[in-house]
Parts: sequence; structure tokens; C-alpha cells
Amino acid sequence: MTEIEIGRGKRGRRAYTFDDIAIVPSRRTRDPEEVSTHWQIDAYRFDLPIVAAPMDSVMSPTSAIAMGNLGGLGVLDLEGLWTRYEDPAPLLAEIAGLEPAVATRRMQELYAEPIKPELIVERIKQIRDGGVTVAAALTPQRTQEFWKTVVDAGVDLFVIRGTTVSAEHVSGRAEPLNLKRFIYELDVPVIVGGCATYTAALHLMRTGAAGVLVGFGGGATHTTRDTLGIHAPMASAVADVAAARRDYMDESGGRYVHVIADGGLGRSGEIVKAIACGADAVMLGAALARASDAPGRGFHWGPEAHHPSVPRGTRAQVGTVGTLEEILYGPGRVADGTTNLIGALRRSMATTGYSDLKEFQRVEVVVSPYQPS
Repeated sequence: MTEIEIGRGKRGRRAYTFDDIAIVPSRRTRDPEEVSTHWQIDAYRFDLPIVAAPMDSVMSPTSAIAMGNLGGLGVLDLEGLWTRYEDPAPLLAEIAGLEPAVATRRMQELYAEPIKPELIVERIKQIRDGGVTVAAALTPQRTQEFWKTVVDAGVDLFVIRGTTVSAEHVSGRAEPLNLKRFIYELDVPVIVGGCATYTAALHLMRTGAAGVLVGFGGGATHTTRDTLGIHAPMASAVADVAAARRDYMDESGGRYVHVIADGGLGRSGEIVKAIACGADAVMLGAALARASDAPGRGFHWGPEAHHPSVPRGTRAQVGTVGTLEEILYGPGRVADGTTNLIGALRRSMATTGYSDLKEFQRVEVVVSPYQPS
């Protein structure tokens, strides 16, 4: 990989965002109706390669059930308002109505309420009673405190999600979570991330995770690049982690770890290019927060927006473009890639001649930076 000289004392590798690349049609085309978008992780099979991000603006217990009924996977944030308050609906409405100047401070106050284990149990039961696959998320910092409550409540997939998650966290204050031991002893499959490099992903795969999240999540709401100077150009990050998956398969004798792109995926074209770069599925936040039936009421925010000491995210107004079903399946009413995400994915796969997602990962990609008109 060619490095670029930044200055006499520093060199850097050129990395690409989804806007920098495009896919190329091949010699074969197909009918979109004959394309499969099925995705399976561990024992759980889904009609769509879409995971709804664990964010209060995206997922409630009700919307997680709706997502499951539509063929995807909804992940509930177990550190959100739904496990801090018996009825968070008025608070979600309040957040949507806050003036920008006071939004961060007020959200910090609302999220200072302690997490209640009995509400974790209640929310998981509510989703399970809806008859769909139950997935819930904690940060690495909270996993040791609440994991047993989560597993005993009957979760199917356990998600450990943070801005950056490593297999080797060093702390002089407390014993950090030992991911490898934790995942080995757990009876449910674990999805863990984010990560953005080949090496970090390889270490996470060696912990026994069923899936790895690539990116920092919260692409539409993150200010991490502004506050911490950290950024992961997603096309390169997904391709790097896909290479780690390939090498880990050789190392482990064939164990397959799913790569899930997480962040910077607001429109259908970005979903298409994430899979083309090697992702098995995508985790969507802003794209689903635009649903008229989303909890955020046209606004979108992640846990970074209300961090008690170093907020590095914003509450963004994303508006509404249709129901959750219309965003996933259409019909599309606008031509900007925000509705009928699956229809666009199917058409792209059909136009390039591929019949399923694994085949589509082999599609030709070119560097072609997008120049908006």
C-alpha cells in the first residue's frame, strides 16, 4: 500500500470513503426479483442484511419488534432512556423539541438517571413477546455490570458496542472486560465493535465474536473527528476488516466472522458499496431515524451526544421520509436514496449480475470521487 508523505517526519496511508468509490457493472445482468438479500449470523436468519442501531432515536421495544417483522434485526440500547425510565415517551418528545443551544446539557441531565435492571428485563421480555429475534446492546464499560441480567432475561444476540472497542483495553483503575474469556463463557453469540483497522479486527475475531462492527457508528451525529481527531474512512475500513476475516478463516480452520459496517450509511448507495467492500450486513442509524414511526420524531442522536464529560456528537434533525416499511421496501417517493433501501440493493445486485450477498462482495470497485452538482 502506497504511503503519502504528510511532512518530513510523518507518512500516512491513503484511505477512501464511500463517496470516493463506485461499483462497476459486469457482463451479466439479472432480474431484481431473483436476487437474494438473506443474511444469517449463527442460528439466526434474516430476510435483510440490515441491523438497526442501538440508539434511542432509532429503536424502542415497539420499533425493534417492527424491524424484526419486516425481516431485519433491531438492537435495543440497554443504556438508553428505555432502561432508565418507566415511560420515556414524554422525554423523547422533549428531546425532539429542544433548542440547539440547550440540547446537549439537557440530554446529559436526562441520561444521568441510573439504569434499572428490572427495566432491562421488562424491555427484553417485551421484544421477546413480539416473536422476533431479541438483540440488545451495552458498552464495554457496562457489560460487566449488567451482562447476567441481560442473558437471564433471554437475549438471543448480545451486542457490545462502543466508539472504539479493543480486545486489549488497559486500565490502572479497574480490571477491564476480558472479551475473550467473556465471550467464551457466554451462551449467546456476541457482536462486538467498533473497529477500523485490520489488526484491531483480527484481535476482536480471535475473542470468539460472531460478528465485528466496523466504524465508529453514529456517522450522521458524530463530532469525533472534531473533538478527538479520530476518523475512519469507511470504504477502506470495511475492506481492511474483510481482509482480516479472510486471514482469520485460514488461521482458525474455517471459522467465519461476520463483518457489519456501522456508520456513514445514510443512503442506499452507501449500503450497496459497504457490501461491495466486503460487509455481510450494515448497521443503520440515521437512515432508519428518518422513519415517521421512529422514536426520535425526525431527530437523531447517539450516546456520544450526551456523554457526561466529553460530548462528541450532536442531536441532528434528519426529518422524516416515510414509514419504516417504506424506508426498507418502498415505494420510494424521492430519488435521493433514503427510501426503498432494499429495492435499491436488489437492483444494484441485479444490474451487476450477482444473485446473493456473498457473490456481490466480489463486484468490481473503482476509485471515482463523487462530485455533487
